[in-house]
Amino acid sequence: MSQPLSHDAHTARQFGSRAADYVASAVHAAGEDLAALARLAALPHAAVLDLGCGGGHVTYAVAPEVRSVTALDLSQAMLDAVAAEAQRRGLANVATRQASVEALPFADASFDGVLSRYSAHHWGDVPAALREAHRVLAPGGRFGLVDVVHPGPPLLDTHLQAWELLRDPSHVRDYGEAEWRRMLAEAGFVPGAVRRWRVRMEFSSWVARMGTPEASVNAIRALQTGAPEPVRSHFALEDDGSFTLDVMMIEAEPDGVSD
Repeated sequence: MSQPLSHDAHTARQFGSRAADYVASAVHAAGEDLAALARLAALPHAAVLDLGCGGGHVTYAVAPEVRSVTALDLSQAMLDAVAAEAQRRGLANVATRQASVEALPFADASFDGVLSRYSAHHWGDVPAALREAHRVLAPGGRFGLVDVVHPGPPLLDTHLQAWELLRDPSHVRDYGEAEWRRMLAEAGFVPGAVRRWRVRMEFSSWVARMGTPEASVNAIRALQTGAPEPVRSHFALEDDGSFTLDVMMIEAEPDGVSD
């Protein structure tokens, strides 16, 4: 019997085969939050780290505004796709690095900005990743994170996490705003401004982008069909399975106190 994969290895394999889909994804390539993240770190001298870069859309948005961007991901196939797209766009200040967010291969205070978008719900150990982000962030640097957040009530939370896990077995958890504030503070950050909005997910492209097996697609649809009214209402659940997610951007700064 083959040995089970670690969470990081499973995540890398899951996304490596979908690299081109994520570079081309309209959902990931658009959004005012991309410009907001770029503004957060937009200093001509800045060195920026894109944590869990995925299809590289944060990297492409911030690169024209800063000295350098390092796109970091578990999947080498994803990084190869990002490097090719950065070259196609003429972004000469983009480098890539394969590593885990929980063990960053950089010296202390290496970056002026650390950004992450739609990645953290895959992280196996968020507190460790945030401690690492704090470690590599220079004094006075800025941290910005965008991710799906759960809507609060346990009924809604349970249905959201179930849909997400069935679609993508590398999913860990969509956290709530209070959880993010607590984890950031415990990692040495001072949490700052929060912006919230909603994003509609078209069901067929949502599952196709991840290559979700038919049995899992059917299981998601069965859960949706049987969902109680509060779930259907909050997620604006449509007849074809499309639904609307809650998304948050949170900013933070290092508190300046070393561990």
